[in-house]
Amino acid sequence: MRNWKTIGLTIVTTALMFLPLAAANAKVDKSKNTRSRVIPLSKTEFAVIDDHGKEKKVDLKGKDFIVVSLREKGADGAAYAVDRDGVVWWAASISSGAEGHETPSGIFRVLRKERYYMSKAHPDPKGINNMDFSLFFTNRGHAIHMGNTNAMSHGCIHVGEKGANTMFKWATHKTKVVVTREHYLPFVYYDLQKVGYRVNKKTPAHIKAYLKKMVPIQPHMPAPAAAVATENNASHPGVF
Repeated sequence: MRNWKTIGLTIVTTALMFLPLAAANAKVDKSKNTRSRVIPLSKTEFAVIDDHGKEKKVDLKGKDFIVVSLREKGADGAAYAVDRDGVVWWAASISSGAEGHETPSGIFRVLRKERYYMSKAHPDPKGINNMDFSLFFTNRGHAIHMGNTNAMSHGCIHVGEKGANTMFKWATHKTKVVVTREHYLPFVYYDLQKVGYRVNKKTPAHIKAYLKKMVPIQPHMPAPAAAVATENNASHPGVF
């Protein structure tokens, strides 16, 4: 049985790089894509509302994709990998853009992969790579990469070393990257339970706090008027 360590998952994290904020990520433009919304409707379906209020529905069924629920109030602070068969096979605690450096929301794809990389905007003064295992998903330097999940970033997504390595090997240039400011965990809670993910003493506090009030959504069960309205329920089934 696996234990949750970063989203509590020991499978995801064996070591973290403790990098200073100033040395973590590529330069980003905070003025774009921070007001758009991506709202999960099911495990594979998302409503995308742009800055002008125009809405479209995107269904990623049959595709490999990564969901990043940002480390912000109202979201999970976690990332998930879903394969083309709809199997959620990986999850991990993450950190994302600090205030003033918010990670853009939207549905992107992996543009390029860099196994070894140093931020050009924020290079490490010691000459150490600070963006290894990078999966770049915008042309402005946003990437999912190995980093300190206990420190907010300049806009990139920090993942622990083992998780970053795993994702780097799995993702291709066809892999979609969904970045949302909403909770996604209710839609995949039972999937993660089935494969043995459990909370332990190393589970991050923000994950534990959300699990106490989260209402999991059963597979094939319609999403409630808001998977968002879970804040009012203080109990949930399962062993978490």
